[in-house]
Parts: sequence; C-alpha cells; structure tokens
Amino acid sequence: MNPSTRIERDGDVALIYINNPPVNAGSLAVRQGLLAAINEVAGDPTLIGAVLIGDGRMFIAGSDLNEFGKPLEDPQLPVVIEAIEQCPKPIIAALHGAALGGGFELALGCDARIAVEKTVVGLPEVTLGMIPGAGGTQRLPRLTGIPKAIQLICSGARIKAPEALDLGIIDAVVDSDLRGTAVAFVRHMNGKRRLRDLALPPVEQSCIDTASAHALRLGRNRPQVRAAIEAVLMATSLPIDQALAAERQTFQALRLAPEAFALRHLFFAERDSARLPEVSTAAAQTISTVAVIGAGTMGSGIALAALQAGLDVVLLEQSEQALEAGVQRIRDFYTQRVGKGRMGQSRADSELARLTATTDWTLIGKAGLVIEAVFEDLKVKQELLRRVEPLLAEHVLFASNTSYLDLDAIAEVARRPQNVLGLHFFSPANAMRLVEVVRGMYTAPETIASGFAFARRLGKLPVLANNAFGFIGNRIYAAYRQQCEYMLEEGALPAQIDAALEGFGFAMGPFAVADMSGLDIALRMRQARADSRDPRARYVAIPDQLCALQRLGRKTGAGYYRYDEQLRRHEDPAVTALIEQASRDKGIERQPFTDQAIVDRVLLSMVNEAALLLAEGVTTRVGDVDLVMVNGFGFPKWQGGPAFWAAQQDLAELRQRQEALAKVTGPGFVKGDLALFHHLHNRPVTAATA
Repeated sequence: MNPSTRIERDGDVALIYINNPPVNAGSLAVRQGLLAAINEVAGDPTLIGAVLIGDGRMFIAGSDLNEFGKPLEDPQLPVVIEAIEQCPKPIIAALHGAALGGGFELALGCDARIAVEKTVVGLPEVTLGMIPGAGGTQRLPRLTGIPKAIQLICSGARIKAPEALDLGIIDAVVDSDLRGTAVAFVRHMNGKRRLRDLALPPVEQSCIDTASAHALRLGRNRPQVRAAIEAVLMATSLPIDQALAAERQTFQALRLAPEAFALRHLFFAERDSARLPEVSTAAAQTISTVAVIGAGTMGSGIALAALQAGLDVVLLEQSEQALEAGVQRIRDFYTQRVGKGRMGQSRADSELARLTATTDWTLIGKAGLVIEAVFEDLKVKQELLRRVEPLLAEHVLFASNTSYLDLDAIAEVARRPQNVLGLHFFSPANAMRLVEVVRGMYTAPETIASGFAFARRLGKLPVLANNAFGFIGNRIYAAYRQQCEYMLEEGALPAQIDAALEGFGFAMGPFAVADMSGLDIALRMRQARADSRDPRARYVAIPDQLCALQRLGRKTGAGYYRYDEQLRRHEDPAVTALIEQASRDKGIERQPFTDQAIVDRVLLSMVNEAALLLAEGVTTRVGDVDLVMVNGFGFPKWQGGPAFWAAQQDLAELRQRQEALAKVTGPGFVKGDLALFHHLHNRPVTAATA
C-alpha cells in the first residue's frame, strides 16, 4: 500500500486522497500512488468515477523541487495526467488550500475542478526558471484564452477560487463540505470533459501581441518567459499531443539550466530563513495596532504597508506640517491605485480609516509595536526611546528602523531592552519585500518571534541579522560600493560601472543608486564612522567632493550624473574632470576596465564581505546573504545571489583573485574564508536546504 495515497469509497464514487505532508508535494511516491489508484478506478465496474482530494491543509502545493536538479523518475506527471484523460470514467479535482504548479496541472488534467473559496491556484514555474511541463501551457489557454493564459503563466500569478471561477478555470466554488459536494458533482456528470478536446476561444491577434509584449517587459525578457509564450502559442498551431511533447522538451531543458538552479536555490533559502528556534518555539505577540514615529518617506511607507495588511496605524510627527506631508503621501498612493483600477474606492477608504495621524505622543500607548523611522542619529534615537517607553505598556515592543547604527547602544537607554529589536525596512517600504529583523544582545526570543510574525503579516520576507554595523545588506553594499569608488580612481567612470552591473542584471548601478538615495546619506554615515576608520586604509574623497559642491543626487539635479527635468541621467564632463583630477592627486595612472572585470571585482568584494559576516556570526545562513542582496539590493535573482555565484566558481581561482583584490585595496582589507560557500558546489539546491 502506498502511504502517499489512499482510496476511500462513497458508494459508487472513489475518493483518492493525496497524503504527503506538509504541503502534499507531487513526489515520485505521490505519482506512483495516483497512477495505481486511477488504474484501479478504471478497472472497477462498481465505480462510476472518482475525486482527487488532498489530505491535510491543501491539494498539491506543487511538484517536489528536490527532484528537479536530477533525472526525473517514472512515472512522471504527464503519464499520470494521461491516465486520467484515458480513464473512461470522469475524475474531478476537489481543491482546497493551494493547487500550484504540477498540482494545478494535475487538476487541469481532470474532467472538472471544484474548490473552496480560499483556495489559490496558479502556475509559478516561470518564477523558478522553467515553464509548466505537464500540459499547463496547452490546457489553460483552452479555458481562459491565449492572452490571459500568457499573463497568468508568465507572471506565475496565484489567483483565488472566485477569480478562477470567473475565468472558467474551475467549475464551482464550495462554501463547505468539499468532499460531499465533489461526490455529488461526479454523480451529476455526463461522461468525460477533457480540456484537450476543447477549442481555443477566438481572439484578435493584436490582443495576443499586447499580452506577449507586456509579459516580456515584466519578465525582463528572461529565457523562460520567452519559452512560455512560445509554448502557449503552440496551442494555436500544433495538434495537442505534438504541442505537449514540445512543451515537455522545453521544460526538461530549462529545469537543468543554470537559471533554474539559481532560482530554486533562492526558493529553498527563503523556506529555510524562517526555520529559527526563536521563531518556531518562542511565543509571538499578536499585534493589531502599530505606531510609526516619523512621517517621512520611510515612516509613511511603513505605515502604508501596515494599513494594507489590515492593521490600525498611529502615525506620529512632531510638527503638523511634517505630519500632513506624510499623510498626503499615503493618500496619493491610494488615489493612484484607485485611479488605475487596482483597488476599489471602498477598500481605499476602509484602509485609510484605520490611520490615526497625530502630534499627540500619548496616542502611541494603544500600540502593540512602536517603530521609529526618524533621523539616522544615535543620540536622536536614544532620546526618542527615553521619551516613548514611559508611555507604553510593559509588553509593547520598540523597533528601530536604523540601517547601520548600533542597536545595542539604542537599547541601552531602555528600561526594558529585551523588548527592543531592529526592523530594517527597505525603501519604498510599502513595496520592497525585505525586512532585516535585527537581534541585539538584549533582545528576547519572543521579541524576535513577534518581529518575524509582524513582517510576515505585512507580506514581507523577514531575515534575521545579529547586531553589527550595516547588518547584512548595508555591510555588503558598503564593501561593494567601496570597490566601485576605488575603480573610479583607477580608471573607470560612473556610467561604465553602472552599465556593466546593470548589464549583469542589477536593477541599478551603485552610482545611480547613490544619486537616487542622496549622496548626503552616505556622507553622514562616513562622518559618523570617521573616528573608527583605519587611518592607513585607502580612502576615496570623490563622494565628499561632490557633496561639497552640493551635488547631492537627483534631489539637487546633479550628483555623479546630471539630471534633466524628467530625471533622466546624463554623464557630466565636470564629474569626469573631478575624477581624473583625483587620480592625478594620488599619483594613480588610470587604466581601462572591461565590463567583465568590473562585474568580477564587485562580485568578489560582495562574497568576501559575506564570508566575514558569516565568520563573525552576523548571519549564520549562506542563503540569507543571497535573500538579502536579491530582495533588498537589486542583485539579479536569476544569478542566485553572491553566495550562489561564488559556489559556481573554482575555489583556487577565486582565492587567487581575492589575493589580487587585497593587494590593490591595501591596508584594511580583510580576507574572508571563501570555502564557506563551496558546500553548495555541484549540487546547487537539489538536496541543499530541503
């Protein structure tokens, strides 16, 4: 008896239960059990049909990704689906929880689909570097039409059952008694209803072209996006069996391509990032009201994220003028969403109604969590905590949004330092997914658990960092930006460095980012750390010189670049002259850089700093390094992150390049242990963190 499936009978209808906890992944054992059960139903004259249904919390959350980095064992999923279609009796899928990826393709292979209201369905394969490989690109278009299928498949969107019902993807939404309704559904069916036999809904070619162009733009023209569009379009020109075979061939090639390994690595890293004793064993507080102190860009963004998550928000500022500016930013967001049809006015009004904007400090006493998003100055944050804590109940948590200050120094002024943690959001806080949850020396496990729970409530990706300058992301970014500044002195220019890194896949190069953030932000950080800087270490004064000229970036119309009225960046001869003079002042003979040399140096600097972080215990997970850099700093996800990149390099060669980097950097450069990343080598995730 296969423990991954079991058959129960309800009179003349079989119920085939899928039992592979916790998410009923479509493993080899599940496929074997399903095939045997379907064949049993087909051969039993006392049965008129069957229901596929999941045990536990869901139907099938997807195929077992641990199998995808090696040869797939038979029976593979298309064989199971073919058995369903060849079975002379109707088989329907009864969905709850999630039916994703191979699980959704299995449901599409059935003769009908019913679902409870909160079920989500989707084909996320493209987000993992592949395309659906068990008929998703051929069966879904026969229900939704070609343009909508392109949109759903290329985005990897997950949609809820009511929307799926509107699109014709499922046949009924069930309030309760999924099993009983499914059995009745089988008894009322009149034979088979195979999707493969349906004609495609008619559509204008222009609609297909528009959907394809939109998908390619959003998907950054990645290979799997192009392949998914091509596969869907095969439904218009090829017999279905030929199209299914071609789809499978493309899927098999893509799942073994480097990009798919990188994306699976990130998938497993994200799953593992939450496996922490503090999160799994400590009791998290339930937070219904959050107070945000500071209504600037970051504070209003955090407040907006909390409003969208259904929380009540108290937004506090010292002045009415600053408060109104923050509230207006929030209002503008909702106005734009409603105007673009992405949100109904009633929902926008409901979310805004949960916002209390005030200059009255006593109102923060109703919050279960207080987040400060004020000026990045240690004394300012300490004084704020001293003022706030007496207004709070003993259980209320205090979070600092600091990006590089010492959390322990902030917590030292607290009466209850165990309640203090860092919640480092990334700008714009309502849109960026990453939150570094920072643990100080005083922070209680329950506080960390509450921070993780809060971040997840906001739909964010929480990653644990121990207290240290810059935590994970800004520490690595500082090392990477430093090497880019060295390259300015040595012969490169901002536009070349930015172009090389954007060509590699970064969302923006470091100098474009600096201009967007404001050069004065980094200047204040350098000034705050001036006393701790090694006087022997190489120091690049170019950013300081730009700030002295009031070239602070986009907000002043000039920084490393010059900006026009549309904020488009242009190279500036004045900056080139300043950089070349800086080289002459240090007696550095400028040399040309290739784009590849720039990329390699940046990646090596990231990897070296990440190794130091791991050795110091700032983070203990290699995968967390990649999650932070991909989700917070624009590292291209299809490259897997700096740690994953390092794992693909020859270790001896990487160490030679590290020696060269140490030599050109000079005093102050500390070499990290690059072997820390090579436990990933040659098994990019197939058994990595599963």
